[in-house]
Amino acid sequence: MQEFGDFANIDIDKLLKGADEQFARMEEMQKSMADLVGHAQDDDGLVTVEYAAEGIRELQLHPKAMRLSAGELAEKVKDVIAAATTDLQKQVNEAMAEVFGEEDNPMSYINDPEKAMNQIKDAEAAYNRTFEDVMGELDSIRRRMNL
Repeated sequence: MQEFGDFANIDIDKLLKGADEQFARMEEMQKSMADLVGHAQDDDGLVTVEYAAEGIRELQLHPKAMRLSAGELAEKVKDVIAAATTDLQKQVNEAMAEVFGEEDNPMSYINDPEKAMNQIKDAEAAYNRTFEDVMGELDSIRRRMNL
């Protein structure tokens, strides 16, 4: 009879409870993500933007903004939209870090593609080791059965 080692000592109830807690936190996070809104305003208070998951939610132009040239106003609007987007991204990162922890935050891969590639390479190596182990066992079984 094959021994299962430490695998046989897994506390299934603890494992399931942990999974249930993680799913509950993820569900709560999804609900709160809909409420996140990035805010930004230029230094002069001429352009104000609210940016949410659906895009620009609010764009306010102070009447004095109309005194700017079209090019100046366009640059201010673009800069404030970018700042509001950055603010929203920061809030999303914080929410994800609360659920997954800072180390396992999936949003960290957006800013660090090398980290993502290292994770992929590690997963590939683990898969290859497991595949080789399984194939070795199957070959051993085949030889014992004279197939």
